[in-house]
Amino acid sequence: MHPDQQPIPREALPPGWGPSELCDGRLAYRCRRVPIELVADRTTANRCHPSLGLECYWELRCRYSLADQSIMDVLGRVSTRRAAIDGLHECMQRVHDAVDEPSDPIEVASVLEDVSFSDFVPNGKWSR
Repeated sequence: MHPDQQPIPREALPPGWGPSELCDGRLAYRCRRVPIELVADRTTANRCHPSLGLECYWELRCRYSLADQSIMDVLGRVSTRRAAIDGLHECMQRVHDAVDEPSDPIEVASVLEDVSFSDFVPNGKWSR
């Protein structure tokens, strides 16, 4: 990925969200108002059934701090980078829409539990 190219254009990000790590195998976005980060990591699909024909999948996670511990919750898995980008964007939008003042990472994480990743099919919304 070109260093200046953003998977999600800055103008499409909900207020308070920005990229924290963007590379070919990892995408991460952080919220400024609450210590929470949404991560999509490309992972080998060695546990998938061979008939699916997947070489890799993307695991979407939510990372936050609670007391002095770092917590990483798995939100879901998708089969394409495009679906991972769309999933991250949906998670950011849900937090923005559902949480008035996101000061509690537990409240934010509970909003993310309701996101269904089965609906994310690449649709060409943003070019790669």
